[in-house]
Amino acid sequence: MALMAAHRFAGIVLLTVVCAIGSGIAQAPAPKQRHSGIRAYIASAWDTLTRRMDRCSAIIDPKLPAGQSRLYLPAGMAIPERVAALGRQCRVRIENLPAPIKGPSEVDTSSIRPGLLYLPNPYVVPGGRFNEMYGWDSYFIILGLLEDGRVDLARGMVENFFFELEHYGAVLNANRTYYLTRSQPPFLTSMILAVWEADKQTRSDRAWLERAYAAANKDYQFWTTGAHLAGKTGLSRYYDFGSGPVPEETPTYGQVARWLMGRLNTEFFEPTSASDASRSTPAWSVQLCSATAGKDARKACQNVATVALKVDYYKGDRSMRESGFDISFRFGPFGARTHHFAPVCLNSLLYKTEMDMQRIASELGLNADAQTWAKRAETRKQGMQQLFWDAQRGQFFDWNHVTNSRSTYEFASTFYPLWTGWATPEQAAAVARSTSAFIQPGGLATSRTTSGVQWDFPYGWAPLQLIAVEGLRRYGQGQQAKQIVDAWLSMVRENYEREGTIREKYNVVTRSPETRLTAGYEQNVVGFGWTNGVVLRLLKLEGGTQTPK
Repeated sequence: MALMAAHRFAGIVLLTVVCAIGSGIAQAPAPKQRHSGIRAYIASAWDTLTRRMDRCSAIIDPKLPAGQSRLYLPAGMAIPERVAALGRQCRVRIENLPAPIKGPSEVDTSSIRPGLLYLPNPYVVPGGRFNEMYGWDSYFIILGLLEDGRVDLARGMVENFFFELEHYGAVLNANRTYYLTRSQPPFLTSMILAVWEADKQTRSDRAWLERAYAAANKDYQFWTTGAHLAGKTGLSRYYDFGSGPVPEETPTYGQVARWLMGRLNTEFFEPTSASDASRSTPAWSVQLCSATAGKDARKACQNVATVALKVDYYKGDRSMRESGFDISFRFGPFGARTHHFAPVCLNSLLYKTEMDMQRIASELGLNADAQTWAKRAETRKQGMQQLFWDAQRGQFFDWNHVTNSRSTYEFASTFYPLWTGWATPEQAAAVARSTSAFIQPGGLATSRTTSGVQWDFPYGWAPLQLIAVEGLRRYGQGQQAKQIVDAWLSMVRENYEREGTIREKYNVVTRSPETRLTAGYEQNVVGFGWTNGVVLRLLKLEGGTQTPK
C-alpha cells in the first residue's frame, strides 16, 4: 500500500490511503590504552553536562521561546534570594507551584504553564537537547560519576530524588511540569546503594541512610498500589496518570496515525466530528480507496469518517513513556497497550527494590522490616516465575493482564531477571543461549523486531548492554558477556575516533550512530550521560573479575 501525503487544516489531518494492486561476529577488543581518549572525553563531559541552579544555562528553558522560561518551586517554599536574583538576571520567571503535590494522581498539568522544576543540588543531564535530570538515566550516570570519583555530585543527584519524592510525590520522569504525572523505571535503591557503597562518609551517616530508606519506601508504594497494579496478577505495570497527548512529542501522533491507517488498522481509532471545537486531541479525516480501483483510484475513494485516536491509546502512549522504552512495539504498535502488561523489567526492578530494602533495613537494625521485605520479594518472585518464563523459548516475556496471555515479543528485558537475581541457574543458562538472537556486530540489539522506532531492532542502548553483561556474569555466563562487551566497546571507540563524541544510541548492525525512524524524535543526541557511565563500567568489568551484587 502506498500512503499519500497528509494535509492539516483547522486542526484536522487528511490522510489519503491508497491500496495498491498486488502488493556478526563482534570485533576483537582494542588494547586498554586505546580507550584513553574516551576516558578523557567522559571526564570532561561531566562538567559540560552538569546543571546548577545558580547559572542561566540551568534555568533558561531551551524548549520554550526566549523570555518565556519558568522555574517552579514547591508550593509554600520560600524562594531563595539567590534563585530570585538569578531569575532576574536570566529573564526567567520564578514562582511556586499552585498547590502541594502528594502524588502524580492528583496533578492537572494542563492548569500549569510549562516550566522546569526546582532541585536543590547540581545534577547531570543526558546531553543534547535535554536540560533536566531524568529518572532512570541517572542510575547509569551515577555509576559513571562514581567510577570517576565524582562522589559529591552523585550523592547530590540521589538527594534530588529525595526532594522530588517529598515535594512532587514521585521520582519524576524528569524535573519538568509536564512530567508530574509519571515516573520512570525504579532504580532508586540501586542509586542509593551505589553511593552508599562508594562513599565512606555516606556509609558512616546513619541519618542519610534513614532518609534514603524513607524515600525509597515512598517510591515503592507508588509502584505497588492503586493504578500501578497489573490487574489481579499481584504484579505491577507502567501507568501515567495524565490523559490525552503528551505535549513534548505532539508530531509523533500524526506519524502514528499515518502508519496505522496505511495498514488499515482501525483498532486504536474512534469516530469523531470534524466540527467539534471542544476536542483536546487531534482528529483525522480518513479517505480509503478500493484495491480494485486501478489507475482511477482517487476517483473511487470516498470519505469514510473523521476519526481520533482513542483515550486508551493515549493512556498506553503515556505509560510507554513512563517505561523509558519510548518508542517500541513491545507493548503493541507504538506502545499503545503498555498499561495492559505486567512487564518483566518493571517487576524485576521491584524485586531488586525489595531485596535492597531488606538489606538497608538490616543495616538500620530494623529486623522486622527486613523480614517483611524478604517475604515481599519471595512473593513477587513466585508470581514472576509463574507468568514470565517460557520454557520452550528459553526467555522471559511480559504478561498481558487484560487478555491473560504471555507475550511472544523478544526483547532485551529477558536479561533483567539475571541482573536482579531471581532467575534460576537453568533459566539463566537458557537466556545465555538466546544471546545469539540479539547480538550484532556492535553489541546487543534491543529487540528482534524491525519496527522503525528507536527501542527496537537494529538499535542498541547502553543501559541494556550493562544489564545483560552484569546479569550474565552473575550466573557465570562469562563468554556471552564478553561477546557483548567487546562488540559494544569497540563500536563506541571507533565512532568516537571518527566523530569525537559519544551518542545516545547506536545502530548495532552498521556499527554507526545512523538512525532512520518512522515515528518519535529522530535526533541521536550527543553527550551522552548514560552511555558515558556504561562505558566506564564496562571498561572496569573488562579489566577484572567484578561480579555485580
